[in-house]
Amino acid sequence: MTMRVLVVDDDPVQRRLIDAMLKRFGYEPELLDNGDAAVRLLESPEGASIACMILDLVMPDLDGLGVLGRLKERGISIPVIVLTAQGSIDTVVTAMRAGAVDFCVKPVGPERIHVSVGNALAQAALAGEVRRMQRAVSDTVAFSDFSTASTRMQAALKLAEKASTSEIPVLLEGESGVGKELLARAIRAAGSRANKAFVAVNCGAIPANLVESILFGHEKGAFTGASDRQVGKFVEADGGTLFLDEIGELPAEAQVKLLRALQEGEVDPVGSRKPVKVNFRLISATNRDLLQCVKTDSFREDLFYRLHIFPITVPPLRERTEDVPDLVRRFVTRFAAEEGKRVRSVSADAIKMLTSYRWPGNVRQLENAVFRAVVLAESDEIGVAEFPQIAAQVPGFEGFSIPQPASIPEGLQPGITPLILDAPATSPGTTYDTLGLLGHDGHVKPMEELEATAIRFAIAHYRGRMTEVSRRLGIGRSTLYRKLKDLGIATEADGEPAEVVGSGVAGK
Repeated sequence: MTMRVLVVDDDPVQRRLIDAMLKRFGYEPELLDNGDAAVRLLESPEGASIACMILDLVMPDLDGLGVLGRLKERGISIPVIVLTAQGSIDTVVTAMRAGAVDFCVKPVGPERIHVSVGNALAQAALAGEVRRMQRAVSDTVAFSDFSTASTRMQAALKLAEKASTSEIPVLLEGESGVGKELLARAIRAAGSRANKAFVAVNCGAIPANLVESILFGHEKGAFTGASDRQVGKFVEADGGTLFLDEIGELPAEAQVKLLRALQEGEVDPVGSRKPVKVNFRLISATNRDLLQCVKTDSFREDLFYRLHIFPITVPPLRERTEDVPDLVRRFVTRFAAEEGKRVRSVSADAIKMLTSYRWPGNVRQLENAVFRAVVLAESDEIGVAEFPQIAAQVPGFEGFSIPQPASIPEGLQPGITPLILDAPATSPGTTYDTLGLLGHDGHVKPMEELEATAIRFAIAHYRGRMTEVSRRLGIGRSTLYRKLKDLGIATEADGEPAEVVGSGVAGK
């Protein structure tokens, strides 16, 4: 799923032109011809999927400034780029004060639209990430931090919001990396214990012989090495919220004590002669099928029913792929700021590939993949080439992965300058791309012919994405197109190769 851009203009010709421009750059345009319809759309649930709006200032009935005013009244936050036929300072200042983030003077060119939309999305993503990080630092994660277009995820969030109004025990079910702890923090932040302690415990990371001591505490001298008294996580969470992650990993002995803590509101520290009263809100999480664990006797049935009062299933990322573009944009914005990289956008091909991948590690894996891509990026746009491991596993993108030859052919070992006879640039089954330097007459080919072969190869290798071709060849787009014309290499207007002629290219 690509990012949706709302275009609001009463001129049908302008709408068609901007529609074509946005589709060319990989966006999904939504076209409307009046301001009232735009406000209604943004107020509806469907409006949550709109990433940006291009708005004409002069329209009948509700004009552009009127739309901006209504959005401000209703608290709808969306980056807006205004279109105006008059680029006067007064017009621009008025639009900016009304809430616009950028402006374009008609007639607007495709590159201007591309830059404006990219900047608007990056600015909105950065502002959102700053707010989310501030709330994370202050431990006040909100449900609004979960921006999603998935109906399954929206259903899970609605259940979580309802659970936050009660003290009912919650069980979060889902695979590792889907964000169960973040959702638990949001439940706590929206509830009556928001200002109290939030104690998180990963039950799977505690050594089996220390589970009871860490969870329930111990008295000094209770066992060898117990030189001090420890209160335990349950007592630490007294008055607040206790989050037990991977609760299915708890050993049988700890399950018994947990059941008593839930039923009686008290825990028995190791070595203590009397129980300790505790008052806590329990939120537990698991990536296991606890009911199946009950059937195999690895989890107590009575404890299962105490925990499974209000279950919430968090869907894996592969079942809500419509959220991938927004997550990618957020992660790119954050990591680019942290790493000091001037990365503004992700190519349409990369978004398509990332949306097609199944993400066994879920959101956590996506976050790490984007982090790596930002570090690898050499320009202001991240492409498929920055995700080689992902590309190798997605059908149709294997050619973008880093080649891993089983052995280095003779003549290509380190320290040896190879003598390359006339050969095609690539041939099926080869792992090294070679450029034929000699013609059929045995003499070195002219530089113009070598240059043409290299350009044809680059166009085929990068599937006609001319921005990527010019970047990798180290020349500007205008220079590239001039060379294509001089060399007689035909291309279509949108940058896809109409024909790649001559030998020396095997498309990937």
